[in-house]
Amino acid sequence: MPRITRAALIQATNALPGSDDLAAIKEAMIEKHMSLIAEAADKGANVCCLQEIFYGPYFCAEQDARWYETAEPIPDGPTIKLMCEKAKQHGMVMVVPIYEVDMTGVYYNTAAVIDETGQYLGKYRKHHIPHCNPGFWEKFYFKPGNLGYPVFQTRYGKIGVYICYDRHFPEGARELGLNGAEIVFNPSATVAGLSEYLWKLEQPAHAVANQYFVGAINRVGTEEPWNIGEFYGQSYFCNPRGQMMAEASRDQDEVVIADLDLDMIREVRDVWQFFRDRRPESYTQICKP
Repeated sequence: MPRITRAALIQATNALPGSDDLAAIKEAMIEKHMSLIAEAADKGANVCCLQEIFYGPYFCAEQDARWYETAEPIPDGPTIKLMCEKAKQHGMVMVVPIYEVDMTGVYYNTAAVIDETGQYLGKYRKHHIPHCNPGFWEKFYFKPGNLGYPVFQTRYGKIGVYICYDRHFPEGARELGLNGAEIVFNPSATVAGLSEYLWKLEQPAHAVANQYFVGAINRVGTEEPWNIGEFYGQSYFCNPRGQMMAEASRDQDEVVIADLDLDMIREVRDVWQFFRDRRPESYTQICKP
């Protein structure tokens, strides 16, 4: 029997544009995602991934300590507990990116992975942290990830996570492949004029080089008061040959659905023996500081 996993990506605009009430924004974004998650489940999704720090705007457009208040512990914070309930309710594996507080003053950009029974499986912390114009001041908010590149065994496949700016670094994408990932999700927040020319180039290249499926997510809309650019959506799935399978619109809330034939990974790897033919002993410069 073929191993078909129906996967979903959710891209969304800010639910309270222009609001300065952090608690209200967070509550509204969580409420908004409840219907989108239910839509994914109604469409038969086995796995669903949300966008980067899904419950707020992309606040890294400014440097303000007030945003620390929106961070939560994982898995014991209210949002991940709620998502564990939703995963169980819908019988759906969920990848949930939030702002994580590890201890007072230590914060990470993190995605929790929850299985279809509502069990918390673990988390991935974003490794590569940008700090650059226009308005990507992430080092103010996030410590670099320290949990490696975990892959989570689920009923619907082996799932890895790579977050936003991580996608510019092929080394971590390869680590996920070596760790057995069959589907890699990349929840992002990226704007037109900066990275759009790379959006459909880098991640299909990771899919080809590592012969797994990739689900890439970008939020949509222009977020006040910063207006650093248009989050251009176009969330998509691509297969281990780098071919686009499904793609969202540029400017609307949307649930993207694709049926991923995980047996295709074996088929492609039997043709292209990239993992067999690697020469790690010869890559002398990659791991030097």
